[in-house]
Amino acid sequence: MEFSGTFELEETTVDEVWLALSDPVLVEQSLPGCEFLIRVDDTDVDFDELRDETTDREVEPTADPEVIAERAFEEGGHYAALMQISVGPVNPTFETVVTIDHREYPEMSAVGEGSSSNSSFEMSSGMSLSETDDGVAVEWETEADVFGKIAQMGQRVVNPVANRVVKRFFSSVQDQLRERQLAAEGDATADESDPTESDRGLVDRVLGRSGSDSSDS
Repeated sequence: MEFSGTFELEETTVDEVWLALSDPVLVEQSLPGCEFLIRVDDTDVDFDELRDETTDREVEPTADPEVIAERAFEEGGHYAALMQISVGPVNPTFETVVTIDHREYPEMSAVGEGSSSNSSFEMSSGMSLSETDDGVAVEWETEADVFGKIAQMGQRVVNPVANRVVKRFFSSVQDQLRERQLAAEGDATADESDPTESDRGLVDRVLGRSGSDSSDS
């Protein structure tokens, strides 16, 4: 099955969107039905143990580049997610492991697989950001092999579900970007000083570019 589309985020920049989508915490809290999304050492994961470890977590999205730099997605990194997705009468919880196989501003791609009691999938996906007149366009695509009960429903049933999940995800990202902008405006009113060189370096680190590639303005 193949899925693709473009989602437009308004009144923002490519840098801001990339910074947000580099944060596993923001992605976790924007994904519908996601119980947790965390970095793991390899693809052999004990999900019962992870569920116990994450039960009492208290983590919040942030626009602080220093915090994001410490936990940002990394090329070659493995990430485990527990997600519940409703597909017609089926409501499976998938134990999913994703590996970031390419991450270079402004593009990122990943491969992964997930399984539940009666269904499973293998997938590869990617996204690319580009500036528009009103904000940022996120072009995304996913190719998935689906097995089990969900596969029996066919793409006519699965495709609307995938589009709904993506729409809800990016709508949540848009809301969180707006909250960040409001917070930044409040901070700017309180402190009108320019960002320090270390702040710029942290942003460049999360964006995945060297200092020589960043703007000097």
